[in-house]
Amino acid sequence: MEIKTEALKVIGFDADDTLWVNETYFRDTEAKFANLMSKYETPNAVDQELFKKEMQNLPVYGYGIKGFMLSMIESAIELSNGQVSTKDVQAILAMGKKMILHPVEVLEGVREVLEALSPHYRLIVLTKGDLLDQERKLEKSGLSSFFHHVEVLSDKQADNYAQLLQHLQINPAHFLMVGNSLKSDVLPLLEIGAQAIHVPFHTTWQHEEVSSPSNTNYTTLNHIGLLPSLLLP
Repeated sequence: MEIKTEALKVIGFDADDTLWVNETYFRDTEAKFANLMSKYETPNAVDQELFKKEMQNLPVYGYGIKGFMLSMIESAIELSNGQVSTKDVQAILAMGKKMILHPVEVLEGVREVLEALSPHYRLIVLTKGDLLDQERKLEKSGLSSFFHHVEVLSDKQADNYAQLLQHLQINPAHFLMVGNSLKSDVLPLLEIGAQAIHVPFHTTWQHEEVSSPSNTNYTTLNHIGLLPSLLLP
């Protein structure tokens, strides 16, 4: 779908796996956790149990590394029938802390895109996850100066976006969202009358996967570096 730039005033960017690498670290940690739990179950069974636990805990812990850490610990207790050692629990905590303290890896072309677009549009970050962690990543990314506003949402449903845009006094017709998740960054925006661009990342969390969306009124770019040529005269 062709982007209508005539009325476009504000561009929102997802953060994780749109501005910087994120899901890759979760996948690496899942593999380490499965290896740690291999004394109790097969890697496939461990992965399934962990994902199930994450889904159960989302309403309680929300998104982010800290909730992921707690889900790993709960899964370890259940997979081991309560026999998991203190040493293994410490190892799980160490995995999570390593994720939190991991250097921020800004994706190729992101800075150049923000430099090109910021003189022409108001740029904001709309992400979900742990507030402290996302603030840390934005600061360490060196990208914060490009954004007029940063919002960490508890979820990314149509209602969340509608309420936020209303609060920021942004007309959905003047707004474009850019992100890697169809489920979180694209489809909810189309639902409220905004525009969206999908920039796929090579790894997608199972919870964010969409098989065949009914609404296809969005644009897909293979690389974020193509944004300026699409949005600038």
